[in-house]
Amino acid sequence: MIGFQTLFYKEILRFWKVATQTITAPIMTALLYLLIFGHVLDSRVQVYPGVRYTAFLVPGLVMMSVLQNAFANASSSLMQSKITGNLVFILLPPLSYWELFSAYVLASIVRGLVVGLGVFVITAWFADLSFVAPLWIVVFSLLGAAMLGTMGLIAGIWAEKFDQLAAFQNFLIMPATFLSGVFYSIHSLPPIWQAVSRFNPFFYMIDGFRYGFFGQSDVDPLHSLLIVSAFSALLAGIALTMLKNGYKLRA
Repeated sequence: MIGFQTLFYKEILRFWKVATQTITAPIMTALLYLLIFGHVLDSRVQVYPGVRYTAFLVPGLVMMSVLQNAFANASSSLMQSKITGNLVFILLPPLSYWELFSAYVLASIVRGLVVGLGVFVITAWFADLSFVAPLWIVVFSLLGAAMLGTMGLIAGIWAEKFDQLAAFQNFLIMPATFLSGVFYSIHSLPPIWQAVSRFNPFFYMIDGFRYGFFGQSDVDPLHSLLIVSAFSALLAGIALTMLKNGYKLRA
């Protein structure tokens, strides 16, 4: 386990050394979203009965930050290792593909949760929040961070340059995140877009996470948990297969 611990520690240090960029910046971005959307829509929109729009918005922003930063951690780490040429020092030690997978994904979970907690601490001052089902909050935050960390690992293995990684993030991760109900309930959408939203796994993560605060959601949280778990298992299988075969990692 020494190799796994060392790689995990290295990944933690990597984002902690530049905390202004990796932690503070996304927290400030989420705060700006809250101030702008909350100020404009708080008195005009009520998504759930008895829940102000600002309160509705906070869990969505927290989960969005968790997902985006978990993805960014694993994907940027592998991409930097490829570009700088130090990936060989990770592949040479006798680390199994399970240890590689675990170290990268766990470090991504840590970064995602740290940023998410920071966003919550800052934005919670602007809204009255309740904790109806805290277990669901913990489950969906951990599962969501793990899933996006795995997706980031896949993107980092697949991409050969930063342009490809940026395309993966801009054309897949960002749209899926913003169209997942962070700023709205899918019941406010036309029927066709409600149906489309149900094919987005990000929607189930955010909806289940929000249920933990208000006890209200667009979909039954158990149904969301099953979908997110299945999708996470699929991504984990893909990532482990890529690592085991050395896909785009071994010359």
